[in-house]
Amino acid sequence: MASQLRLGDIKLDQTVFFMCDMQEKFRPAIKFFPDIVEVAKRLVSATKILNIPLYPKGLGSTVQELDVSSAVCVVPKTKFSMVLPEVEGTLKTLCEGKVKHIVLFGIETHVCIQQTVIDLLKQGFEVHVIADACSSRSQMDRLFAMERFRQMGAIVTTSEALLLQLVGDKDHPKFKEIQALIKISAPDSGLAKDNERNGGQDALANITK
Repeated sequence: MASQLRLGDIKLDQTVFFMCDMQEKFRPAIKFFPDIVEVAKRLVSATKILNIPLYPKGLGSTVQELDVSSAVCVVPKTKFSMVLPEVEGTLKTLCEGKVKHIVLFGIETHVCIQQTVIDLLKQGFEVHVIADACSSRSQMDRLFAMERFRQMGAIVTTSEALLLQLVGDKDHPKFKEIQALIKISAPDSGLAKDNERNGGQDALANITK
């Protein structure tokens, strides 16, 4: 239910990443596309480091910056939602059949991302939308979609917050590799008034001291 309190207590061994429509042909039209690609690249790298299943969906070839060769399921589609019968079947085989959390990012926020959020929530999944890895042609559509996600009960978060929550501890065996991914703060892609690209580096470095 959308009214249910969701803490977003994500568990690494119950998590799957969905990447939506990161296609080269959308590059000229999507707001902050280079920034979105940069953050998506970090997330895709994290799936390999943390051994998280990745499902990329699209209408064409994924941008060359993103290596999705290790994806567990590649299903071309024309439907806006990523939740297709083939995907539902694959989800049942992942994480020992105990998938609970879906991390979602890509484009467009108000179309494919939004309809995927709706379908996943209806099926009882906890959905984590990565705000700095989602965009649309219109910033207005993007921001209103984010607000709707919150109203529906999805967790709207950032790439850095999500990745650090997944490792959970500086003593995690993969922490150093995740730290390297986020050493330079992700571009804000229009989500913040002040773009402090280097903000947080010192704080992150202090974690390991």
